[in-house]
Amino acid sequence: MTTPSQTVGPFFGYALPYAGDWELVPEGHPGAVTITGRVLDGAGEPVPDALLELWTGETGTRGALGRGGAGVCGFGRCGTAPDGSYRFRTAPPSRPYLALLVFARGLLKPVRTRVYLADAPDPLLDSLDRARRATLLARPEGQDVYRFDVRLQGEEETVFLDF
Repeated sequence: MTTPSQTVGPFFGYALPYAGDWELVPEGHPGAVTITGRVLDGAGEPVPDALLELWTGETGTRGALGRGGAGVCGFGRCGTAPDGSYRFRTAPPSRPYLALLVFARGLLKPVRTRVYLADAPDPLLDSLDRARRATLLARPEGQDVYRFDVRLQGEEETVFLDF
């Protein structure tokens, strides 16, 4: 007998989020960048209860819960606000992108994507047409601030990766 699938969430809020969960580097860290944006559904409406995880892929980083101090953490987690917004502060990646996982209601599994801070040669970006490529590029919005909106469906849907 098979059982029905279960979607991701709603999330149990105890200890989630945790203090400094969105800060992969402390304020004032040399070269720190802020990634901000919104998670939107297929109709362009905000998703107020999504959870995002940002992974830098850097080696030698401190543990996920080890916040504070001068080191760099390789992982951050941020829940969305009622308007679907989120933010992360991190060091610029040594590779061309940051990995982003999105957990949201209606999803059977988290979806995975990449956040590129620059439009540079990359095998994945190079395989996409211009419109799809644009969904992976964060837009500069000021000094060391980038905007990356996640669209879960519809026109301008973010490119999601299968592993």
